[in-house]
Amino acid sequence: MRLTVARLRRVVKADLPIEFVPQQLTSYGGLELLRRYFRLLDLHRRIRRVFSRYGLGGDYGAGRLIVLVIGLLVVGARRLEHLRYLAHDPLVARLCGLARLPSDRTVVNWLKQFTQEALQALVTLNSELLYEQVERLDLPRLTIDVDGTVVRTGNTVAWAFRGFNPHHKKDPSYYPLLAHLAQTGHILRLKNRPGNVHDSRGAVQFLRELIHELRGRFGRRLPLEFRMDAAFFQEAILALLTREGCEYAIKVGFWKWVGLKSLVAAQRHWTRITAQVSAFETQLRLDPWDLTLRVVVYRKHVDHQTRKNFQLDLFSPDDGHFEYSAVTTNKALAPAALWAFIAGRGAQEKTYGELKGEFAFDVVPTHHYGANSALYLLRPRESNSLLRREEYGRRG
Repeated sequence: MRLTVARLRRVVKADLPIEFVPQQLTSYGGLELLRRYFRLLDLHRRIRRVFSRYGLGGDYGAGRLIVLVIGLLVVGARRLEHLRYLAHDPLVARLCGLARLPSDRTVVNWLKQFTQEALQALVTLNSELLYEQVERLDLPRLTIDVDGTVVRTGNTVAWAFRGFNPHHKKDPSYYPLLAHLAQTGHILRLKNRPGNVHDSRGAVQFLRELIHELRGRFGRRLPLEFRMDAAFFQEAILALLTREGCEYAIKVGFWKWVGLKSLVAAQRHWTRITAQVSAFETQLRLDPWDLTLRVVVYRKHVDHQTRKNFQLDLFSPDDGHFEYSAVTTNKALAPAALWAFIAGRGAQEKTYGELKGEFAFDVVPTHHYGANSALYLLRPRESNSLLRREEYGRRG
C-alpha cells in the first residue's frame, strides 16, 4: 500500500524542553540542539531553493533526506543500512521533519538521481554554508592544502579502477581531489575521480574554480596561499597561481630534466635550519617552460639508508645519510620559515584520516558513481566542517 505524502512528513515548530535531570534519557537527545542549529542556518529553505529545479527527493523531499544523511553521521552510523536501527527513533525523525523514516533502499535510490548538474548545485550549497562559517572567523589569510587520497572500493563499483595504491595495488579505488583549509580543518572543495588518474588530473580547473569562488566571496584583499606536493609541480598550475596573485609553496621532484641532482652534488655550503636539517637556495632555470623559479633545497640527516632517500642518493657522504627535498615558492620567506610552512601540510593527513575512519570515505555506499559522489559531498563538507567551526573557536 502506498502511503500519502502527508503521512510521511511532519511539521516541527516548538522547541522541546531540555533539562539536565537524573532520569532515563534517549541516546539521541543532542539531536534537538542540532535541529535548532539547522533552523538558525535556514537549512531546509536553502536546500529547497537549490534543488527545486532538479526534482530530487520524491515524497520525502531533498531537504529532509539531506538532513537525515547528516543525522546518521552525528549519531555514529557509518552505513546507509544502519537506518534500520534508527527507523523508530522519535528524535531522529523529529530532526528530519518526518513521521516515518525511509528505508536504506529509498535513500540509495535518491542518491542515484544525482546528475552532474545536481552535484554542482550541491557544491554551490556547501560552499555557501561553509564560507559563512569561515567569514565569521575573520581569518587574516587562507592557507589551502591541495592533495588527493585513495578510497578503496569493491570490484563492481562504477568508475573505480586500479591506480596509485601502494598498499593494495590490485584493489579498485576512487582518487578524490580535496582542498583543505589549514587554519580550521575545513574541506573547501572536493572532486571525486576514478582511481587510475594522476594525482594532478583536473587540478587546474579545480584550482581555478576554487580561487574564483573565494575571490567572489572574500574579495582580493584576503591573501590566498597554497601548499602542494611534487605531483602538482606543473607549468599550468604555476602559471595559474601567478596570474591569480596567489602565494604558493610546491614541492619539486628530483626528476632528471629538472637538474636538481647536479646542483645538490656540487653544493658545498649548506645553511643550518635545525639540528638535522640544512638548506641552500638557488634560482632554477627550466628551459622547457622558459621559466626561472626560486627553489630551496633541503637535506635532512638520518641515521640509516631509507627508501625515501635511496632514489636521491646523489653521492656517498662520509658523515651519514640524508633525505633530500626541494620547494619552489613565491613567498618572501627565509629557508627556515619556508621549511616550517611546508611541513604544516602534514595536518591535512589527520583530516583525511578522520574522513576515512569516521566520515564519508569510511565506506562506499553504492555501486553508482553519482550516488557515491553526492554522499562524499554531503558528509565530509557539511557535517565535518560545521562541527569543526566550534572546535576551532575553542582553540582560538
